[in-house]
Amino acid sequence: MSTRVAIIGVIIENPDSVNELNNILHNYNQYIIGRMGIPYPKKRVNVLSIAIDAKQDIISALSGKIGRIKGISTKTLYSKI
Repeated sequence: MSTRVAIIGVIIENPDSVNELNNILHNYNQYIIGRMGIPYPKKRVNVLSIAIDAKQDIISALSGKIGRIKGISTKTLYSKI
């Protein structure tokens, strides 16, 4: 089964959830191409973009684990290839 490139968009509304998020991302670091975090103090949120290259089930598992963290929302966009 081949891998796909995807972007996982994350909105962090609860700063107390960041440690749990980082622990999950550390467990998937072999698949992560890069990530970019942008704090947005005006709305009291942080925006995180994670680029990943993995099998679709791995991407889905990562996105699902992130989405179950309290105070965090996530959506995933897949490449067509």
